[in-house]
Amino acid sequence: MPTSPLEVDAFYTQLQQRIVDSGEWDRIRFVLASKLNEAGWSDDLRHRSKERAREMKPLSFQTLYDEVFPVAHTSLPLAVKREILAQIRHWVDKQFL
Repeated sequence: MPTSPLEVDAFYTQLQQRIVDSGEWDRIRFVLASKLNEAGWSDDLRHRSKERAREMKPLSFQTLYDEVFPVAHTSLPLAVKREILAQIRHWVDKQFL
């Protein structure tokens, strides 16, 4: 197992590449998008973003992003977050068993 910060970064990069190459990342992203849509999270975030953008004078993508990102992050449904993390952990476990 990696011990230094540089080794950890290299290991993380290798894992990222393996999950993308295997196609598992696309599958997990699809499940995530589906679950967030089912929970209404995507529509809610889209609505909040549109409303905030209408209020901005002048409109600034960076400002909008900076305001919406924390709300998006904290409003993720806990059940969805847990399910996706479990899928990622399961994939990682399969790689090393």
